[in-house]
This record gives sequence, C-alpha cells and structure tokens, in this order.
Amino acid sequence: MSLKNEVKEGVISQVIGPVVDIKFSSEGELPGIYNALTLDNQGEKLVMEVHQHLGASRVRAVAMGPTDGLKRGVKVINTGEPIKVQ
Repeated sequence: MSLKNEVKEGVISQVIGPVVDIKFSSEGELPGIYNALTLDNQGEKLVMEVHQHLGASRVRAVAMGPTDGLKRGVKVINTGEPIKVQ
C-alpha cells in the first residue's frame, strides 16, 4: 500500500487525442481516480486527471491541455493529489 503523497512514476503507453494511457510498474502504484498526473511536454507542463483503472498496472487519464507531440515512453508523475487551481 502506498502513502498518499509518495511520488510514483509511470510511462505513457498510448495517446488518443486528449486521452492518455499510462503504465505503472505495479498495481500497488496506481494513482487513485481523479488524481493529478504531470509530465513535461516539450518544455510545457501538462496536467492530466485519472478517470479509469484499466488493469495490468495501467490507468486512463484525460489531458487538461494539448497533447501534440506526446509519445509512448514519456515519464509521467503521479502527484498523489487531485488537480488544484493556482
């Protein structure tokens, strides 16, 4: 069982428009539904929100910005918290 604020990383396995599938190393590392995930997309921070657990250590998230240029293998960070407005 992971701690709420423990940072876990995954990698992009598929991009379909604003929908992004991310693979984590184990089921125990999956972010919760509505957790925020972040990544660096060509120098810009992209925030995504988890909407579905797909099984096989994968989640499906919706990007809150453009996904142009995203590709498989890009590192994704689970913030362990919901999206926040700053």
